[in-house]
Amino acid sequence: MTRESSSAGRARPCQGRGRGFESRLSLQRPPDVAFFFAYWPIHPDCTPDEYRSDNSDLNFSKSMNRFQNQVAVVTGGARGIGEGIGKRLAEEGATVILVDLLQKELEDTTNRLVRQGLKIESAVVDITDETEVKECLSGIADRHGRLDVLVNAAGVAGPNAIRSDAYHYEDFRKVVDINLCGSFLVAKYAIPHMLKNKYGRILLIASIGGKEGNPGMIGYAASKSGVMGLVKGMGKEYAQTGITINGLAPAVIATPMNLDTEPETMKYMVDKIPMGRLGTIEETAAISSWIVSPEASFNTGFIFDLSGGRATS
Repeated sequence: MTRESSSAGRARPCQGRGRGFESRLSLQRPPDVAFFFAYWPIHPDCTPDEYRSDNSDLNFSKSMNRFQNQVAVVTGGARGIGEGIGKRLAEEGATVILVDLLQKELEDTTNRLVRQGLKIESAVVDITDETEVKECLSGIADRHGRLDVLVNAAGVAGPNAIRSDAYHYEDFRKVVDINLCGSFLVAKYAIPHMLKNKYGRILLIASIGGKEGNPGMIGYAASKSGVMGLVKGMGKEYAQTGITINGLAPAVIATPMNLDTEPETMKYMVDKIPMGRLGTIEETAAISSWIVSPEASFNTGFIFDLSGGRATS
């Protein structure tokens, strides 16, 4: 059975073996991508554990009770976009369960946010394992009596700067398994709990790369295109149930995942952004929190953009 954290915020592993990519990401700045930090919207001496926007005036207003009494699950919640969205929802009143496969990082993130007074729990889950996903979401809904919000921010970039004829099929399958099949599983098993209350908000994180295609990242582009199709189809299926299902297609965001991106691939992506910089986790959390709020009641099956001007249609 899936076990979530205690009130102290300790992450506990679910039973079963994870099959997803194990992150080999170094949290130190790679010496061969120094140029990358010209686009990085944080102080150049910050590590990924210290992400903050370099714009001190960027203070998003928060409707502090927008998610009062709601229960939200955020996958990929150990770091990056998932952590940022989870924190934002908790700041606005939600009880948030962060889900990730990275146990140590998940424990650290959960404990840090609990110390800030936020209502945070956690669960170590492999989102490509159907049994783990089903048991985790059922356990959360049973314990809290409801499930209002699901955000799937778990994902991997996979190999990059590799043409399709050199892209290993095993790598392709792994990326699709996590990014697309994982999105399907978490949405599939969240929906029945939302149907009980005739209310729910689901947000699946896609990518501008899935909309336009990024060369050298065929696994990532294909998987994120699939997520968009999933959103459009599921959104229509449940449009009259009180559940909205939407996607978000960011351009490249300043997250730990992108520190492993090859310089030529990163330059290609940033050069396409008219604003000339990466997006921030805070900006991603801000739009995401609106999409999954009660205010966003007439949007479903839609892919929102967050691209610094790259996407205009």
